[in-house]
Amino acid sequence: MSVVTELTPDGQKLTIVISGRFDYAKHQGFRESYENLQPKPKSFEVNLKDATYLDSSALGMLLLLRDHAGGDKADIKLSHASADVRKILAISNFVKLFNVS
Repeated sequence: MSVVTELTPDGQKLTIVISGRFDYAKHQGFRESYENLQPKPKSFEVNLKDATYLDSSALGMLLLLRDHAGGDKADIKLSHASADVRKILAISNFVKLFNVS
């Protein structure tokens, strides 16, 4: 039920691990995980291996991350999504906005 971050030693890649339900309750922790990093990492990974559910606020948070990271030029990977989470990402067309693996 948490948001855990890991920054590579060179500061180039930030990994955000989501556990449990990815919903509005994680909004503050998710935004704080990337907003104030200086310098801004060049790539981001949102590890969804332990995420059980995404709601519309989670999709909005992913869009905010995308905007923060550079919009269309952003290097963001959504990794290790379960079949249910992948289905939500596919239905919402996030597979066109993010690298989903």
